[in-house]
Amino acid sequence: MQYCPVPVILILFSAWPLLAAQAELIPAGEALNQPISARLAALAETGAHTGGWEEVAKSAGSAAFAAYEKNKLNSAESWYYVSRWSALFTETEAHFVPLWAKAVREARVGHANLPSRYATRDRAMGDFLTPELQHWLLGNPTFSDEFFALLTPVDYVPQVFMILNELYGADPAKFREYPSLALAIAVVYDLPPPPDWPHGQVDAAVLPRRWPQATDAFQWWVREDKAGRTYHRLTRLGADELKFVVDVSAPFAELEWSQRSVSYSLNQFARTYSMVRYRLDRAQTQTPYWPGKTYALSDILRDGGICCDQAYFATQAGKARGVPTLLFRGAGMDGRHAWFGFLDGHQKWQLDAGRYAEQRFITGLAYDPQTWRPLSDHELQFISDRFHALPSYRQSRVHALFAEELLRANRPDEAVASARKAVNYERRNLVAWEMLLAAQQAQGAKPLALEATLREAAMGFRRYPDLEIKFMGRLTQSLRARGETSLADAEDRRLAKKYQADRNDLSIKQAAEVIQRSFTSQPVLEQIRTYNSALDSFGRGAGIEFYDKIVVVFAEHLLQLNEPVEALRAVERARLTLKVEPNKQLDLEMKNFVERLKTK
Repeated sequence: MQYCPVPVILILFSAWPLLAAQAELIPAGEALNQPISARLAALAETGAHTGGWEEVAKSAGSAAFAAYEKNKLNSAESWYYVSRWSALFTETEAHFVPLWAKAVREARVGHANLPSRYATRDRAMGDFLTPELQHWLLGNPTFSDEFFALLTPVDYVPQVFMILNELYGADPAKFREYPSLALAIAVVYDLPPPPDWPHGQVDAAVLPRRWPQATDAFQWWVREDKAGRTYHRLTRLGADELKFVVDVSAPFAELEWSQRSVSYSLNQFARTYSMVRYRLDRAQTQTPYWPGKTYALSDILRDGGICCDQAYFATQAGKARGVPTLLFRGAGMDGRHAWFGFLDGHQKWQLDAGRYAEQRFITGLAYDPQTWRPLSDHELQFISDRFHALPSYRQSRVHALFAEELLRANRPDEAVASARKAVNYERRNLVAWEMLLAAQQAQGAKPLALEATLREAAMGFRRYPDLEIKFMGRLTQSLRARGETSLADAEDRRLAKKYQADRNDLSIKQAAEVIQRSFTSQPVLEQIRTYNSALDSFGRGAGIEFYDKIVVVFAEHLLQLNEPVEALRAVERARLTLKVEPNKQLDLEMKNFVERLKTK
């Protein structure tokens, strides 16, 4: 679900039944049409007074629902965003900060570089924006849609607003020309990056983890874009793509150096990774941390590095050219590894630049610089597929937004109808599927009906394996809850087999979940048989990820059960099954683990 400030809920639904209230600010004849400039100016003037934005939110919310009930989707969407902006403008820091802190804790994205204290003044969010910018936001449903679709519970909205206000005030014309770039900078630079960004193998004294000034960053990329030095036209990328451009750690002077020094075109950009000579001596002596006193891109190219340095060099060179890039970290069959991904000239993400050929990963582990969560497979594919720009998705999103509001208003039947329209317009609208399931549950739907929707959602996401597995996992959980254990097990095996060839990581995930369930549902001997079956089915020729997620987890579990002999047998059996090359990372880790088990 997307972030929705609590005041929106309170204001919108206290107003919805009172449609007559809109006459005070929005004449009934205007509610079914797009907001006109004069009306928005009047609403902004009202909002400027004490308590005015709350009144605007109520009236605009009433207009939004009046338009939605008449199937005037464009008008409904526009008034809806006027209401959401108005409600957000009236929210105070004192109300926002505790909710934000709770969201950060629940998402587990807190880190050492975050400030320890935040202001909790009784100051409205709208005070961070000039009246001119407030008016501009109210009148731009396209930007509003991008803003509220992108915003998450862990974005620090006061700072997001301050950055937007700073960028708009510095150059309103360029802000209006590059609004998505401004938004990307605001949601990335609102909080400092974590200490292990962009990777943890370089000391903070050598690579300080801090953002450039927002205005400097905005002006630099606008200048490079207008000069034709970017490989992508930045005005054609959305903020969800541009956030992977602006998350730079190299200074702009180094980015300009890379423009002169890296000659590969976008079609050949994967080769940038191998420009950096691989330092086999560092790998052999197990020296993962950068040994130099500086970490400039020119230093890396001159001195060479290991995989994380190669990936870092390539990602920064891409960002210098306006190319969204990601640094991936993962465990492969040759040990711990790093590579990079980038958005190519066909607007598709290439996710394996520098990846070892025998590694069976698609995304590995990469940070989302907006939230500092690991990016999921489907999030990258959604960005690459660019279906969010389709008119059908816009219609789907409007229906999903109103389904959420209907559900909050305790009108589940209507919420189900709106959510169903949303998924019919766009089967890839994940929020809409979640809303449909939530509304069905509020209706009191039986397990069979919910299972049918879960299966339908899984089918809709069959091109997105992690989502197919997610919905099928909920389906099998429901099957088990009503005693259909054999059917649930069959579905688990089918999915594990389906992705074994080209998505071994997902098959391993499925197998790990089966083993985890055995911990609470089977006696020890049956747990061992379940483990052995998974090892035989999915472990042959597998590497360090299987070892991490299945072998180590199962052996540690046996130790907790005071079964050290069985734990040792589980690891030794794995050595005969996995691909364990002498003196490589997996071999060394298994030897150390076996020695520890022998002392138990």
